[in-house]
This record gives sequence, C-alpha cells and structure tokens, in this order.
Amino acid sequence: MESMLNKLKSTVTKVTADVTSAVMGNPVTREFDVGRHIASGGNGLAWKIFNGTKKSTKQEVAVFVFDKKLIDKYQKFEKDQIIDSLKRGVQQLTRLRHPRLLTVQHPLEESRDCLAFCTEPVFASLANVLGNWENLPSPVSPDIKDYKLYDVETKYGLLQVSEGLSFLHSSVKMVHGNITPENIILNKSGAWKIMGFDFCVSSTNPSEQEPKFPCKEWDPNLPSLCLPNPEYLAPEYILSVTCETASDMYSLGTVMYAVFNKGKPVFEVNKQDIYKSFSRQLDQLSRLGSSSLTSIPEEVREHVKLLLNVTPTVRPDADQMTKIPFFDDVGAVTLQYFDTLFQRDNLQKSQFFKGLPKVLPKLPKRVIVQRILPCLSSEFVNPDMVPFVLPNVLLIAEECTKEEYVKLILPELGPVFKQQEPIQILLIFLQKMDLLLTKTPPDEIKNSVLPMVYRALEAPSIQIQELCLNIIPTFANLIDYPSMKNALIPRIKNACLQTSSLAVRVNSLVCLGKILEYLDKWFVLDDILPFLQQIPSKEPAVLMGILGIYKCTFTHKKLGITKEQLAGKVLPHLIPLSIENNLNLNQFNSFISVIKEMLNRLESEHKTKLEQLHIMQEQQKSLDIGNQMNASEETKVTNVGSQIDKVFNNIGADLLTGGESENKEDGLQNKQKRTKDLTDTLMDNMSSLTSLSVSTPKISASSSFTSVPSTGLGMMFSTPIDNTKRNLTNGLNANMGFQTSGFNMPVNTNQNFFSSPSTPGVTKMALGTPSTLPNFNAVSVPPAGGKQTQQRPTDMSALNNLFGPQKPKVSMNQLSQQKPNQWLNQFVPPQGSPGVGSSVMGTQVNVMGQSAFGMQANPFFNPQNFAQPPTTMTSSSSASNDLKDLFG
Repeated sequence: MESMLNKLKSTVTKVTADVTSAVMGNPVTREFDVGRHIASGGNGLAWKIFNGTKKSTKQEVAVFVFDKKLIDKYQKFEKDQIIDSLKRGVQQLTRLRHPRLLTVQHPLEESRDCLAFCTEPVFASLANVLGNWENLPSPVSPDIKDYKLYDVETKYGLLQVSEGLSFLHSSVKMVHGNITPENIILNKSGAWKIMGFDFCVSSTNPSEQEPKFPCKEWDPNLPSLCLPNPEYLAPEYILSVTCETASDMYSLGTVMYAVFNKGKPVFEVNKQDIYKSFSRQLDQLSRLGSSSLTSIPEEVREHVKLLLNVTPTVRPDADQMTKIPFFDDVGAVTLQYFDTLFQRDNLQKSQFFKGLPKVLPKLPKRVIVQRILPCLSSEFVNPDMVPFVLPNVLLIAEECTKEEYVKLILPELGPVFKQQEPIQILLIFLQKMDLLLTKTPPDEIKNSVLPMVYRALEAPSIQIQELCLNIIPTFANLIDYPSMKNALIPRIKNACLQTSSLAVRVNSLVCLGKILEYLDKWFVLDDILPFLQQIPSKEPAVLMGILGIYKCTFTHKKLGITKEQLAGKVLPHLIPLSIENNLNLNQFNSFISVIKEMLNRLESEHKTKLEQLHIMQEQQKSLDIGNQMNASEETKVTNVGSQIDKVFNNIGADLLTGGESENKEDGLQNKQKRTKDLTDTLMDNMSSLTSLSVSTPKISASSSFTSVPSTGLGMMFSTPIDNTKRNLTNGLNANMGFQTSGFNMPVNTNQNFFSSPSTPGVTKMALGTPSTLPNFNAVSVPPAGGKQTQQRPTDMSALNNLFGPQKPKVSMNQLSQQKPNQWLNQFVPPQGSPGVGSSVMGTQVNVMGQSAFGMQANPFFNPQNFAQPPTTMTSSSSASNDLKDLFG
C-alpha cells in the first residue's frame, strides 16, 4: 500500500513538475505566479486550470494552460488545426465582455511547450462539478469531489447561461456552437460563465433582424478537439448542416437535462457513426415524453421538452427562457440583483439591502459566502451605504465559523470600525457587540473593537452614550479584566460626572451596577464606592442608582463590604442621602431598609468577633496557668523547700559549732555573711513563688527592696491557684511577728501590709526603702499589757491538697514545749535589747521556714520573741554593724 502511495505521489509530482516547467517558458509567467492545478475546462477538458496571482498587484487569477504534449500523437497538420481552434476560441473570448462570459485578465500567450492565458479566479468547470474529472490532478481535490449544487445555484446558474446566450444571440449576433458543461465555468464566487468559443459562428448580416449563420459540415476525420461535442449538438447541425440561435437553445436543453441527471446527457452518440446515431436520436426526440424527463423538476420539465424539440422554431429563445417562472425563485432573483448591483442608484440599493435580512436565511451558507458576501463588502467603500450593508454582513458573520469570520469578514470590517460617520454605523456595531467580541481575536478586539466602544462613551451625542451604556452590560463578560478596569470603567465614571444629562448619569450608575459582578472586590471597594461620593446631583433617580450600587455590592456573594467601610464610609454617606427632600416615601423606605440591613450585619459581625475574642482570651489564660502549674509549680516549690531545708540545717550546724571553734567576733561575722546569702536566696525563691500568678509582677532579689503597688496586688489572686496562695500567706502571717531594730517604727496592728506606701502600717526597712511582702495579713502585735492576741488559724487544706502529702504539722505551742536547746537562750535578747534575729531577718526566715512547705518549724523562731509590745529601741553598736553588714 505504501509503495502504491509513493508511486502515485511521484506520478503527481512528475506531472506537476512537467506542467510547471512547460508554463515557465511561457510569457504569462513574467507577470503572473502560477500555483496549484485546481480544475480543467474547455472543449474536451483540454485546458488545465491553475490558481495564480499577479506579481504587481497580488491580484488573484486563474491560469489556463494547454500542454502541447497532449497532442503529440497527432500529425503536424492535425496539431496545427487543434492549436488554431484553441487559439480562435480564446481570442474570441478575449474580445467579448459580458458578466455572463468568462473574463480574460491576460490574453493568450504561446510558447514552444504550451498555450496559456489568465482569467478571473475560477473554481472549476461545470463538467468537473458534475463528475467528469478528466485532466485533473490525482487524487481529485475534495473541494471538487464533494461539491454539491444547491437548487438555487442550479436555477441561477442556468439563468446566467440563458442570459449569456441572450447576449450572444441578440447583441453580438453570434451562435456559440458548443454549449456544453465543459465550456461553462464556475468562478470563485460560484457564478456560471461561458467560455469555449472555438466553434462560434457570427452572422453574415448582423445589421438585419434575421441573421444568417454559415455552418460547416461535420468532418469525422478531424481530431476530436477540432469538433464540437456531438452529445450536446443540435440534430440539424449534423443532418441538415444548418446552424442558428435555436441550435444553442437545444444545447442549453441538453445541459439542463445533464445538470438534473448527474451529468449524463439525453443521448449517447456513437462518434464512429455519427449520422446513424443522430438519425436514431431524431426519431427518439420526436417521441420524447414526460416519462423520459422525470429527473427534471416539474416546473421546468415542459420547457426542457420544448428546448429538445426536433423543430428549431418550436424551441424558446434565450430571452424567453430568462423569463420563465422557474427562474423566479427568491434566491435566484436575489443573486441576479447582486449581479446588477453596479447599475443601481443608492436609493434602489438601500431598499434592496433593507429587505435582504429576510432572504438570507433562505439561502445556503456557501451561496451566501461565495456570492453575496463579496458584493456586500464591495459596498463598504460607499459610506452612505454602510448603514444598510453592515447589518447584513454581521448577520452573515453569525452563521460563519470563527475561522471563516476571521478570513472572510474581519478584513473587510477593519476600515469600517474606524468610521464615525454616519452615526448609525456605531449603533449597529454596539448592537452586535457580543458577536464581535466572541469571534474577533483578542488583539483585534483591543486594537479595533474596544476603541470603538470608548469613542461611543465619549461621543457628543447623548443618544449614543445612552445606547452604549445600556449595551455594555450585555457583553461585559467578554471584555478582558485589564481593559475593563483601566479603560472602560474610567470612561463610564467620566460620563457620569461630566454629563449634563440626567439620563446619561442614571444610565452610568445602572451600567456600573450591572457589571459589578465582573469586577474584583477590592477594586469595587477602593474605586467604585468612593466614586459614588463624588456625584454632585441629588435627583431621586441618581440617589436610587447610588443606593442600588451600594446594595448590590453589600449583598453580592463575591463582593461584600467590610464592616470597617460600612462604619467609616458607607453609612455616613447613605444616612444623609436618605433624608433628601426629593425622595418619596417608597424611596425613603428603600434607603432605610438597606441602612438597617447594613447596621444589623455590622452589629452581628462585630459582636461575633468580640465574643470570639473573649473566648480566646479566656482559653489562653486557662492554658497559660495550667501549663505553668503543671510544668513548674511543684518543681519550684519542691526546690524552694529543699533549698531552705538545706540552708537552715547548715545554719544550725554552724551555730552549734561556732561557739566552740571560733571566737565570738569571727562567729558573728560568719553568721552575718551567711544570713546575707540566705536573704538573697530567699528573695529569689520569693520571686519564683510570686511569678505563679499571670498578672503579678515579679519581685526581684537585690540588695534593697522595692515597693509593690497596692493596686496591682489585688489582681494577684484572681484564680483558684491565687486563692490557694492567699490561704498560704494568711496561714504564714498568723504564726509570725515582726520586731524592729534600730528604728522608731510604729506598727498598726490592724493594717494590711499591702496598703499603699503612704498608709500607716508599712514597715520601713533598714535602707529606708518602702517594702512590702506578699499579702501577709493580720500581723498582730500584743498590746502594752503583755497579753498576746492570737488569730484563728487559717484552713490550709486546699494548700495541702495542692502540694501533695505533707509532714505532720507542729504548732507553736508544741514547739515551745519541746526539749529546749542550750544554745537557744543565748540568741534570745533580754527585754529591751535587740538580737541578731531582728525584725528583718526574723521576718524573712520565718516566711520561708513555716510548716506550710512541709518542713518542721525551726526552733530558732520562738514566738516569745515577737510577743513584745511596740516600743522604741536603741540599737547597740554591734547590732548596727550587723545590720550594715547585712544590707551592704
């Protein structure tokens, strides 16, 4: 199979190369470029038809080429007869000019290898269309192989041939002599044209009404190319050697029969015995009935029967045939009118073009594209006719594919896009804008179509602006977003702001409202909504247009207005507009309805936000406290307890051994140093303890104390953990006391230690810096009478549960009944004299040494030391030195 295809391809290539080489030697190639072999025509289909272009103008043409190699089998004198016959036909065709005759663009040129001439662009011969593919390239082009004639084409084609014969018979006084499908050419537009004047006969007395046409006798010895086709030849031509115009009418009848009979003629002639065949044919024609013409449409069947009559005088002439009802088809009449369009004035043309849209749907698409569209496009050069022609062109464009539109219609519309007068052109384009934007390529839309829309928006005519604004929403979805954002929307806004027409302003707002859905949310919020506040007029229609845009933006799922813009820009703009005096009750209600919707959404959204924020804060607070307690609290407390245990054990050991191994002065210095270190350690631990509260600032351990503001302390215990710590503190305070040394410090027995610095009851420390400790409440100092008032002990069960199993608690009374230590008395100062365990040290150590931490109460802290009434004490020099050393 592949070898066969290659062989066929090589054959076609060889033939093409041979023909091209033959043509290249012809003078026609000096002015024309020869292209592809497309068809064949003329007597015996001897002429090969190529497409071509004129080099100077790029005008499309058809090049007819007769290759002399086709007659190599003939003798020289026969070759000469054939060449002379072909030349005569082309020369006669060149001299004749008529719309129904094939138009010659370049006369016949002869070279050694071929004859060639150029004509108007050609599709094929009627014989090719009817299935005679002789002298065509192989394989046959699908354009010809699949070509089917529509009824309107057949009717109008036969009408055109009849009109051509009428011209020859009446005006030129000539008999064609060989009317056959081979000599009828379909040009590129589908029009039927006559050619092949090889055997034409001119009248010997053209000035007289009864012309006489000489006729030559049939010579069977001549080559076939030197004789007409006998199958389409009238009987009298052979039998009586007479020729007249009726002979061409008989040929027309046979052509009509062949057209409706798939290319087959009425009779097949035996060319070897032509006379016998024609005698038999004559006999059959005399008995020709309607049964033999069943393939012919009924409305023309009788006319064909008359054309095929044996008697020439019975046959209708060409002028009569053009007037038969068969050719009164609306499509045929329409096509005929187009062919005579150049003869009409503008008024006649305008009337015809107005009625054309009703006819176009009845015509086949190929006929419209091939025959009607070129005629319509040619009228674009006449500005007055454009408003009448353009609707028909756009109607044809709707039926075309995008490729056909781009190839056939768009190039013709290019100059029309730029025409501004008459104004109807712009209106027509606007009405068909969806068609233009759908089928026009994007580049051409930006370069030609959209600029026309922009011109319409800026037109001085209010009607044009209104129409443009009304039409834009219908094709807004077809406009690319950058063009809409950067070019279309700014022009709509300018039209709204600059116009003096209320209708244009309202239509601008309506147009914007309809195309909001094609815009980006933030472009609407940042560009469209602020523009509404710039509109100066307060007419009700304008105000309702503004309200409509706000409402559309507010309710649209893709757009929406943020609550910030609602509160800051939209509502402050809408509310004053709602009370304009020009608004009626319904319009006011519309404003109020939209405003209420906005307020409700504003309230709902912001309330929801605040609720969610509150829930998140509560969850975060619980999460932070829980994490701190779970991760660090037990560890911190345990570490504090172990460190204090260790420190006080060491202190006790030092105290027991110091009297024996060192002198009193060295022992006192060591005790002061260790006490100072212990103070720093305890302050660090107190900072860790107080850091358990989220909202409580830390107490830093330093050489001096800083005051904690009383306003922040009330917030320290706002959680269950904080309550537990408060219980802890109260319990500690219940078992501790303060004793001052070296200061005249009044103590208020009923005052909280976390009162403000200016409140009585705040202890002034050694460095004179106000200092408070974490909420040690109810520190009681006994009155001067020496009776001690003890507060009710605080319930520490919550704290016990918090810190796990505890060691057995020992009360202060039990502690005093324990076995006394010999060394303890030496640290208990006599009445009225200070000791080392003065108020500052006693307070600090007592805080961290309580049994609340799971530790046995240290016997170092005797309650009797804190049972003294507040008196003024004078410090000894050693005590002063100790305090100075302690606090640096």
